Amino acid sequence: MKKTTINMMSMATSVKGQGVGSAYLEQVALVSTELADKFEVTINKNIKADITHYHTINPDFLLKKHYMTSRGKSVGYVHMLPETVETSVNLPRPIKKIFYSYMLKFYKSMDYLVTVNPYFIGRLEHYGVPREKVTYIPNYVSSKDFHPVSPEAKAKLRDKYGVERGKFTVVCAGQLQVRKGVFDFIEIARRMPEIQFVWAGGFSFGRITDGFEEIKKIRENPPANVRLLGIIDRENMNEVYNLGDMMFLPSFEELFPMTILESMCVNIPILLRDLDIYPDILFDFYSKSDNVDGFIEEIKRLSTDKEYYAQQCGASKRGNQFYSREHVAKMWDDFYTMVRDSDRKGK
Repeated sequence: MKKTTINMMSMATSVKGQGVGSAYLEQVALVSTELADKFEVTINKNIKADITHYHTINPDFLLKKHYMTSRGKSVGYVHMLPETVETSVNLPRPIKKIFYSYMLKFYKSMDYLVTVNPYFIGRLEHYGVPREKVTYIPNYVSSKDFHPVSPEAKAKLRDKYGVERGKFTVVCAGQLQVRKGVFDFIEIARRMPEIQFVWAGGFSFGRITDGFEEIKKIRENPPANVRLLGIIDRENMNEVYNLGDMMFLPSFEELFPMTILESMCVNIPILLRDLDIYPDILFDFYSKSDNVDGFIEEIKRLSTDKEYYAQQCGASKRGNQFYSREHVAKMWDDFYTMVRDSDRKGK
């Protein structure tokens, strides 16, 4: 049987330090290897493929869409919605209005959409996208690239990054912006001087980043127990997660952060803000709170209660096993097969 061609269209890796790029690289690698017997993957080719999968919403992609999908079907990846952009970047209101309108136009022009969180199927329906057009497929992270290291290797990594060996260490990874909860992170660090805090990430979108000026002042003069590493290349992020005794992501809005999956691969406890999007995808793999006092209480418990700490490490490990390579590859196989067969029925 002739292979189905999938042309992956993306500019996700053009901006460093954002999860969309990581998700794109992992998804393409997964399909290219696990499903190579059925699907032939190309990247950013000006061709008429059986399936054209748009990972980003670049204007030139939409301009060429009619030509490139004239013999096949289009798939759009939903990595953002107006409400997630609203708290990420500062743009003049007229520009935001134009951008949001364009974003939704792009999504509605697709034959099918994929979202990494089932919660956003309802949000897309709110914007006028039929539910039957949207499929949920979670993100995936390779355990070859993200995995625990030995205690000896961890100690050397702490030396490398200037992190004290003996101190309980909380790690966070994400862009430095208000939406990610950076101000709560710093406030908690100030109130817990006995704990070490590390943040990997920077201003991926420069001065238009929401909260840029205030966060810049913190970056220039952080609390003594805080290490701000800046943007770290993805090939080095496994080192960063292994610096930590736990992962803490205080974001106010997310879809399905790659940082959670990556830190689960390292099998360290995960602490998150209590958001509606998490229960359907993370079940009991994490602990949660919705305020600074609650976060402090949980960090204290994890740093002092060995039995509870071991329990939460186990929960993280179960999360890693749940989102296995085989499980997510099967979901993509079923989805792309459905898209291919729907194309044939339409001819």
